[in-house]
Order: sequence, then C-alpha cells, then structure tokens
Amino acid sequence: MPSGDLERKVLEALKNVIDPEVGLNVVEMGLIREVKIEGEKAKIKMTLTAPSFMCPLARYLVAKVREEALKVPGISVAEVILIEPYVQE
Repeated sequence: MPSGDLERKVLEALKNVIDPEVGLNVVEMGLIREVKIEGEKAKIKMTLTAPSFMCPLARYLVAKVREEALKVPGISVAEVILIEPYVQE
C-alpha cells in the first residue's frame, strides 16, 4: 500500500482519540502536526494545547495516539513525537 494511503488511514484512526477535557478529537483540535510512514512504522508529530508538564492528560493522549495508529493494518510500530506548544520547529 502506498505510504500516502497509510498516512490517510492513520490520520483517520487518530480521530478516535478524544480529549476528555474538550470533547473533540486530536485531529479536529489541530494537535496532529505530521504523519509519516516509513515501511510499517508510523511517525506521528503531535502537540498539546499547553506544555506537557502542565497537561494532566499528556501521557494519556500520547498513549491513545500510539494505540490507535497500531490498529491500522500495515502499521506495526508507532512513534509519537511530542512537540511542545509555542516552540518553533
């Protein structure tokens, strides 16, 4: 499967990750910055609305993003790279 198709499928799967404080999914909230596929590995760059040390749900959201990405057929490894908000890339 072309990597573009897998990227779209991973992004679609990430819509299942709901921020319980806001009630929206991480894709709608704009927290997913990038999804790249390298073989069977999904590299996902995401951010939060507040710095991770201030966000009580940071670990939960990262774990859920990884979990949902791994549900996509063709993905056997999911790496979530957390980018702190307000930091220029």
